Amino acid sequence: MSRLRRMRLMSRAILRLGILGLALGSALALAACGWAGNVERPAVTVAGGDAELGRSAFATYGCISCHTIPGVDRADAHVGPPLTEWAKRGYIAGRLPNEPDNLIRWLRYPQEVDPGNAMPDLDVTESDARNMATYLYELD
Repeated sequence: MSRLRRMRLMSRAILRLGILGLALGSALALAACGWAGNVERPAVTVAGGDAELGRSAFATYGCISCHTIPGVDRADAHVGPPLTEWAKRGYIAGRLPNEPDNLIRWLRYPQEVDPGNAMPDLDVTESDARNMATYLYELD
């Protein structure tokens, strides 16, 4: 086999490996972002939370002024993101992995988590944040 032929075969092999590496890297990046196609995530539970109390807390704190929240009266605003299908999200505010402790922290201290974001600190209590998180994770 000529040297030129060997070089062409090597170039093709390297190109194929590069394409394979790119595809694998893309798949890993999507998985890291929480995308899992149609795979169901396991149910999330929040210790000590009460979903019914959480549902009413969204109105008490005025969350309905900015968010659409399924099952909460008059919560159909479009200022902030809709709080639908919460358990399927990979991240909270694009910063924190979607886990109960992180959601409770976000509900209580959004300006500490992401200074200058549009969500104000509303002095949400630990108990209310836990109840609100329970409600969001129970949404379909």
